[in-house]
Amino acid sequence: MSSYNITKNQYSNAKKIGVTIKASSNKNKKIDVFNKQGKKLYSIGDINYKDFDLYKKEKGLEYAKSRKLLYKIRHNKYRNKVNTKSYFADQILWS
Repeated sequence: MSSYNITKNQYSNAKKIGVTIKASSNKNKKIDVFNKQGKKLYSIGDINYKDFDLYKKEKGLEYAKSRKLLYKIRHNKYRNKVNTKSYFADQILWS
């Protein structure tokens, strides 16, 4: 089980796109994403890397925004394809 603490912002982001989230059952991932029927779709977020909320907490909003921009550029090829791992990571961890 992942030791990652899901933030209120991430729960809110998940709700906006119609999924639910829980701490990942995969020790190497942060979050498990479930559809409305409760079926697990994906495990997202490598536990070894930070996300927007972690950067914001540790280094402030401005630094987090700069990391968010770089993430979005780096993952632009796949993050806009709905219902993919990359899409959920972008919408939940980086919005």
